[in-house]
Amino acid sequence: MALKIKKVLISQPKPATEKSPYYDIAEKYNLSIDFRPFIKVEGLDAKEFRQQRINIPDYTAVVFTAKVAIDHFFALCEEMRVTMPETMKYFCISESVALYLQKYIVYRKRKIFFSQTGKMDGLASSLAKHNKEKFIVPVSDAHNEDITAVLDEKKVDYIKAVMYRTVSTTIEPSEIDTYDMIVFFTPLGVASLFKNYPGFEQGEKAIGCFGAAAAKAAKDLGLRLDCEAPLPGLTSMTAALEAYVKENHKKK
Repeated sequence: MALKIKKVLISQPKPATEKSPYYDIAEKYNLSIDFRPFIKVEGLDAKEFRQQRINIPDYTAVVFTAKVAIDHFFALCEEMRVTMPETMKYFCISESVALYLQKYIVYRKRKIFFSQTGKMDGLASSLAKHNKEKFIVPVSDAHNEDITAVLDEKKVDYIKAVMYRTVSTTIEPSEIDTYDMIVFFTPLGVASLFKNYPGFEQGEKAIGCFGAAAAKAAKDLGLRLDCEAPLPGLTSMTAALEAYVKENHKKK
């Protein structure tokens, strides 16, 4: 059985506003909740990128699967003095990712396509219509192959370009030991725990995970999963956390 939960580490950046449900939970159950990402994203510099022997101006279309991909693509373009031609076509995984392009280009003057589903398959018809383009797909060093499944299916000419990487942040074992509960959101976050603390033993510490991939990573590394979302009736991590803490405090 886990300890009485008093101090929780959420492995994500601190919420942008004080209106986060995490703060309500902290107040309601007299908890101390800290926010510390276990991982961070770093962009490759031009020297590292050039080792892939990819020449960005050779491509006529770009596929963006995340806002972070847009940031690192344009950062590399700026560093290498590559200017996007007005003819460049942009294919985005969602409308919000497409709208984020406004940070870097004049949106209304460009050819921009986005998926209505928030998944790559929603771009299938647009890709089929423009299958003569040469596509570049900015990705992380650790990316899901699903990203390019639709491109393979539509037989488009594309290349994956690693433009950023996910690395572990440094958190001291002595700091990790002060928490009664740690909540993870990605498999890389779970892996980072053991990178920072190779001899980590869970003991009575509670572990929470959001998403099937993070949960699987935790179990594969021998952790006991005490709190999980999404589950029926608990669609968010905050809902799952509150339900768990409520039950935990009842028993103590």
